[in-house]
Amino acid sequence: MREQIRRCINHEPPATGGHGDYAVAGVAREERFLTPAAVLVPLVDRREGLTVLLTQRTDHLLHHGGQISFPGGRVEEHDTGPVETALRETEEEIGLERHYVEIIGFLDLYQTVTGFLITPVVSFVEPGFALNPDPFEVAEVFEVPLSFILDPRNHELRSRVYKGLERRFYVLPYENRYIWGATAAMLVSFARRLAGCCQP
Repeated sequence: MREQIRRCINHEPPATGGHGDYAVAGVAREERFLTPAAVLVPLVDRREGLTVLLTQRTDHLLHHGGQISFPGGRVEEHDTGPVETALRETEEEIGLERHYVEIIGFLDLYQTVTGFLITPVVSFVEPGFALNPDPFEVAEVFEVPLSFILDPRNHELRSRVYKGLERRFYVLPYENRYIWGATAAMLVSFARRLAGCCQP
């Protein structure tokens, strides 16, 4: 599986293209200023199989409060690129030291309805790390088996009416949690990419 993942993802940060909340929702793409951001997609190499490490954001945050997300955040002026942004933000948010992290590639750019243009940075994470989540930003850190993420039966497409329009979004119900929004959409995209190009 590790080598299959390496073959299937982008080996350079994508400069253009991608998709976003608008595509999932079924609405027109809005031309607007987008804040560059990067997230780490941490695949933890557990003995029983790969898992995806995710965070539950605290409820009071301005952007995506209470949602489940990848560790990451906006690009700062001193960052040398999306890899540095993802690693720095991950260290700040959950205390995952970068020497446990092997960067292997990138997923497609993702535009959020809140105005961020996200570069997802895919990595393998060696077990043995200790986490120290920032209590201001992170309510909880947990792992989901990659096998659950890759199973299309777990990709639920739901809808709700927002500002008079029906908008669709993905939900991945896992145990007592609901992974939805941008994180769910990026995970579904990742699963489809692997299914399309990484046959055993």
